[in-house]
Amino acid sequence: MSAKFIFVTGGVVSSLGKGLAAASIGCLLEARGIRVGMMKFDPYLNVDPGTMSPFQHGEVFVTDDGAETDLDMGHYERFTHARLSRDNNLTSGRIYEQVITKERRGDYLGKTVQVIPHVTNEIKNAMRKVAAENQVVLVEIGGTVGDIESLPFLEAIRQMRQDLGRDNTLFVHVTLVPWIAAAQELKTKPTQHSVKEMLSIGIQPDILLCRTERNLPKEMRSKIAAFCNVEEAAVIAARDVANIYELPLALEAEHVDRLVLKYLRMEDAPDAKLDKWRSLVHRAYHPKDEVHIGIVGKYVEYEDSYKSLKEALVHGALDANLKLKVTWIEAEGLETENGSYTAQLDGFDGILVPGGFGKRGIEGMLNAIRFARERGVPYFGICLGMQTACIEFARNVCGLKNANSSEFDPSTSDRVIYKLRELTGVEEMGGTMRLGAWTCIMEPESLAAKTYGTTEISERHRHRYEFNREYEPLLTGAGLRLTGTTPDATYVEMIELSQTTHPFFIACQFHPEFKSKPLEPHPLFRDFVKASYENRMRHGRALTQGRFATLEAEA
Repeated sequence: MSAKFIFVTGGVVSSLGKGLAAASIGCLLEARGIRVGMMKFDPYLNVDPGTMSPFQHGEVFVTDDGAETDLDMGHYERFTHARLSRDNNLTSGRIYEQVITKERRGDYLGKTVQVIPHVTNEIKNAMRKVAAENQVVLVEIGGTVGDIESLPFLEAIRQMRQDLGRDNTLFVHVTLVPWIAAAQELKTKPTQHSVKEMLSIGIQPDILLCRTERNLPKEMRSKIAAFCNVEEAAVIAARDVANIYELPLALEAEHVDRLVLKYLRMEDAPDAKLDKWRSLVHRAYHPKDEVHIGIVGKYVEYEDSYKSLKEALVHGALDANLKLKVTWIEAEGLETENGSYTAQLDGFDGILVPGGFGKRGIEGMLNAIRFARERGVPYFGICLGMQTACIEFARNVCGLKNANSSEFDPSTSDRVIYKLRELTGVEEMGGTMRLGAWTCIMEPESLAAKTYGTTEISERHRHRYEFNREYEPLLTGAGLRLTGTTPDATYVEMIELSQTTHPFFIACQFHPEFKSKPLEPHPLFRDFVKASYENRMRHGRALTQGRFATLEAEA
């Protein structure tokens, strides 16, 4: 049987949580034993998010095949086991690029190339390609209905219903029912107008997910159903939740999965197995204690720049039944003289330095790493966090005062971090990266191998610069351990300090946060949180159960 499609669109305003809604529906279907695929179309003209500012777009999520994708792909992978690749996230830019390439090659035999049918056919072919190995594919259309950029995608999904029929397609529209404080009323008019806009392009939504701060009374659901031409049972109150991992359970309580299966003629699917999700959410609201992590980064003003990182820490904390408390520290703010930056770092149970690009804030990161190394505070470095850890060790332990990365100082005499020859020669942004999944072989008795429980792993990368192995004898002679490399030993993947000299000091060149799931926390984050909590206990910062019971659970 060919795959069925669920199309998720949004109306009224952006940022209503279409990605989380799609991921949660996928989670519910997967809990019923259904093979789920996930897909996101973005209307912007960039070919991919790889060169977009993290302040504007948030993090760039990387798949195993090296695709630089939208952060919603992270939600999909965290909530489901869908196998995602570059085929699962396409932008208008990439679609038009493919169409123009075909036109230049002569594939259209000299015909006039138009949005309909050529662009819409390209979009539909992309959906069918993803459908091959799945029973149900959820397709999220980015942007808001009414945006001129998203019209080709909306037309394509309209045609998909014509092509496949009602039993094989389902339209879920995420909309807003705002609370007007001055009138003390919920207002349905924005939802009505949003559905009217959908109807004007030929799409009748089947299910409305109404984002609202308040309870949606029955009479209001009846009104929305009548004006929007949907079943009353299909008007769903998608209320705000304090923890995003509660969302699948909230939608299940509204019988969204039953509705989906009814409309797609899949009522014979098994009952949902959600015990592990319920246990997860219970731990989120009933932690035994808290753990306080300081994240020293370059893009901390916009937390979505580190979306997967924050969620991976949450997963580690939930696994230990702890409440995660994060303080975002702007790296530039630590670039002070005479050690005065230490006051900003005192009191954290663990310190993490994440990835990033460019020179800004590097000296502040080096100060944070030195603080963690010298004071025995658990340290976890990721990508740039590994490179800066190597530079800090070279400068302050090995005495190489000029140690640096050629990214930050191309003329430095001690290029501890540099761009390998194999990665040069391509000047387009995004063309010089080591991207996607690479194998790493770890030293058998290392902290890294103990953490993973194996000596061979595969992790995802997104970086240009590497550790310069010419400096290996000097750094290892002073106590730095290079405990993970690629199988051919070309690239250094993991470094650490011996646990006889530091309780937990580890850094990796890859991005482990991309593979962490709430029910399957990544080993590095799990053990970093555990080590941070042990550090908290050593310093007598643990809360008593009674005192903690008065604290409010955080998302």
